This record gives sequence, C-alpha cells and structure tokens, in this order.
Amino acid sequence: MAKGKTVAFFCQECGYESAKWLGQCPSCKAWNTLVEEPVASAKTARSAPTKRFRNTAEPCRLSEITAGEEERISTGLAELDRVLGGGIVPGSLILVGGDPGIGKSTLLLQICHTLADGRKVIYISGEESLKQIKLRADRLGSFPKELLLMCETSLESIEAAIEKEKPSIVIIDSIQTMYKEEVSSAPGSVSQVRESTGALMQIAKGLGVSVFIVGHVTKEGVVAGPRVLEHMVDTVLYFEGDRYAAYRILRAVKNRFGSTNEIGVFEMREKGLIEVKNPSEYMLNGKPQGASGSVVTCSMEGSRPILLEVQALVCRTNFGMPRRTAAGTDYNRVNLLMAVLEKRAGVRLSDCDAYVNIAGGMKMNEPSLDLGIVMALVSSYRDKAVDEETIVFGEVGLSGEVRGVSMTKQRILEAKKLGFRKCILPKTSMDGLENVKGISLLGVAGVREAIALL
Repeated sequence: MAKGKTVAFFCQECGYESAKWLGQCPSCKAWNTLVEEPVASAKTARSAPTKRFRNTAEPCRLSEITAGEEERISTGLAELDRVLGGGIVPGSLILVGGDPGIGKSTLLLQICHTLADGRKVIYISGEESLKQIKLRADRLGSFPKELLLMCETSLESIEAAIEKEKPSIVIIDSIQTMYKEEVSSAPGSVSQVRESTGALMQIAKGLGVSVFIVGHVTKEGVVAGPRVLEHMVDTVLYFEGDRYAAYRILRAVKNRFGSTNEIGVFEMREKGLIEVKNPSEYMLNGKPQGASGSVVTCSMEGSRPILLEVQALVCRTNFGMPRRTAAGTDYNRVNLLMAVLEKRAGVRLSDCDAYVNIAGGMKMNEPSLDLGIVMALVSSYRDKAVDEETIVFGEVGLSGEVRGVSMTKQRILEAKKLGFRKCILPKTSMDGLENVKGISLLGVAGVREAIALL
C-alpha cells in the first residue's frame, strides 16, 4: 500500500502545490518560488475544529432574496469609513497590509477606541505582549473597559475564545504569527497562512463576526504569503507612505462592499494617526512663491479631488546622455511627454537633464497630470514662473492634443475653494461649466496653446 505523502512544494506567490520541485511555477509563471513544506494528513484535515462554524445552506431562488441596505458599523474615523465604503460590514474579513512601522497596529488599536464603546472587541496579538499593547494604548488615550486583549498564536485557542466571548469585532495581529496544530509547517509558511485565513473566514461568515487581519508585506510591497490570501478576504487595504514622513495613505485594492478608488489620508503624530480632512491644502503647504518649474494640478482619487504640486527642473547636460528622473509619477510617462514637447511644440529637450517630482511624496499616475507635467517642464526650461493662482490639468496625447478628463467640475470647485482664480483645462471638457463663477476657465486643444498661456 502506498504511503501518503508528508511533504509537498508550495509556490510562495500563488499557493500552487506540487509533488516535486519545479524551477517555474506552472500557475503564476514565477521563478524559484516553490518551497518544501510538510502537509497535513487527510485525517487531521477532516477533523479541523472550524467545521462547527460552517453554515448548512440550501439553494434558493434569486427572486426570493431581498437585497436591502446592509447595516454598517462606523469605525469612528471618517477616512477609514470612506475607504471601506461607509463602514464595517458585519461578518466581513478585512486584510490590512503595509510596511513595518507604517502604523497598521496603531490604526487598528485606535479603531478599538470607538468600536469597544457598546460592543465587545477582542484584540489578539501574536507579536506583542499585553504590557507592550498597554503602553501603546496609553499613548493613544483612554480606552473603554470592555476592550479585551489576548496574546495567542494558536488558532484552536483563538477559536475557543471567540466562541466563548461572542465578540462583534476581532483583530488579528498578525496572520504570519498564527498557526494550526494540524499543519506541521512553521508559522508564516504558505500552508499556515492559507489554513489560518481559511479558519478565520469560516469564523467570520459562520458567526457574523467582523475580522481584521494584519499582513506583513514583502520587499516588492505585496502581502507576504500566497496570492490566494487576497482572494479569500472581502477587503484588502494597503497602508502606504514613507515611514519617516508625517502622512500616511490608506488605499483599498479590493473591496466587495464598496469602491476601490477611494483613499484615506492620515498624519502620524505623537498620539497616533490623525485624519487629514483637506488633503489638498495639506499637500500644497510650503509651496514656493514665484519659482519656475512649479505647477499645481488636480488628481481624482475616487470621488475626492486632490490638488498636487508638480515640480520640474530642466538644465543642460554635461554628458552625451541626458539624465531623466521621476519621483511620484511614471518615469516612462515623463519621457513620453518630453518627446511630445520636442516633436509637437518645438521645445528642444534632447540635450537637457530633466527631474520631475510630485511634492509631498504622493504617488500618482492619473493621465490628468500630463498637462501639469508639461507646463512644469516648459516653465523650468524657460525659467519663467507660472501664475500662483493658476491650476492646470488634462491628458496629453502623442499628437500633442489635450484630451478631456472625468469629473471636471469637482476639480474646478476644489481649486476655487483653495483660492485659485484661473484654470487651464481641456477644451473638450468645457461643456456644462458655464455656471461656474469666481474662476476663469481657459480651454486648450493642444500643448502649443497651453504653452502660449505661460
């Protein structure tokens, strides 16, 4: 009788299982990602304790299902509620990823401040002791007495505690420290992360408990573990930003209960994360006066317009090969726009070094930034400053045309609110803007027309 296999090879990117080692994963085509790990026997897998949380469902007709508005739980942070689509959906599984030290644990502990007032919340940490969590909580302020803390890494003990306490919210910090006894591989491995997430998903759906999972990220910026981890959860949130800078951006890359285009902006202070109500004003703080190469543009993040400062520095190169650098935007897009300027507008940039930066450390790739980058490059090349009360946005095509962008009126109203008096925008986006008062609108059809207004 053949003996059952005790080890297998798992892909660290997608979780593909193979009986032998392969150089390339057949599923995701990644190289050198298969690692050897022990596997659980069929007997222990069938006796998993999470079976008691499964619901026995029967097929039902689509016409019999009522699709009413799902009651959501407010987190107390308007920026986080915006990213989640209006609040926490009961029974949802939410994954929060980000670089070490970015503020994931701080954000979730702050959420407990509001959620634990009238609800039972369990904060489970596998990385910190109870005293360490208490010290961090004291820095953030006073917390309700109903908040429960637990230091545990065994999924069996966590399941027992959840079944006993019956909380509304559970926070797991982090999924890479959790393990199931049936799986003999080490915590953080592909098998443990996958099985632990599956157990938590059954708890969330079976008991109607909202579960937050903290996930570590790799050097490429994606959540560590198999890609199937992101497919299993309902919502994936990424905490972005330089850990040494003051601001943090919370972005949803997957959301079954809302839009994935919204972002939340926070500022890290001594007493935790503070919401940035007006990101545009925050990003334009410290803008130089009368400096060439500085242009204000507008980008849309979901339904929120954000004003940004695009900076460009153009100077003659000392070498045969000019140097080009882009920070905060796509490097290839900058090279494309410089080629358009040289071909369609006659601006000779082939013998110049060019440096483009989005001030404030923001990373934006929306096409509406094209015209702002073009104006900043020309402004620096001619050493002529753009009017301080002028905002520029629009997409630039390869023929030198300025193409229309979406949600034009929202961008203009945001610029007007911050005191801008002139707006250079695509001519094709001028329709329906006749009733906008207090700001001068200048429509342009090509980059030559836009440069002539400089």
